[in-house]
Amino acid sequence: MINKTFVYILIIPALFMLIASCSSGNEQSREVEKKAINTILDDWHLAASEANFERYFMHFTGDSAIFMGTDATERWTVAEFKPWAKPYFDDGEAWDFTPVERHVYLSDNGQTAWFDESLDTPNLGPARGSGVLVKQTETWKIAHYNLSIPIPNAIADTVVKQIDKALND
Repeated sequence: MINKTFVYILIIPALFMLIASCSSGNEQSREVEKKAINTILDDWHLAASEANFERYFMHFTGDSAIFMGTDATERWTVAEFKPWAKPYFDDGEAWDFTPVERHVYLSDNGQTAWFDESLDTPNLGPARGSGVLVKQTETWKIAHYNLSIPIPNAIADTVVKQIDKALND
């Protein structure tokens, strides 16, 4: 017969340690995935700053991925975005977005990620990007990206009026 004290003293703590180690391994795995996502996003921005068209667009899931620019008319599938962007890349001066801060989150199953980032840009000033990535085989790909210009609340009324005027003139 098994001594109950033996079970309580040795087996139960061992089970807790096993569960904790599995949880810790899962956290380590999630951190590895977040680093991989950061590497992909950094290379994506770098490819644009180097005007490397092929490398930039290889980071998307495919032609149906979405890129949303700062203008209300700038909602493109990648298939639509490529012809718009190509002249900028061909001129050797695409765009230069430098991430200042980024937050990456993973779904419970580890196959979908979303992020938001603050960007420093020479042409837009402070900007913000957010997006969704999906894991395709072993590589993270961008499925949706949204670029925006954060407007301080103190000047929002003025900006709204300017936007209204621009759209109605």
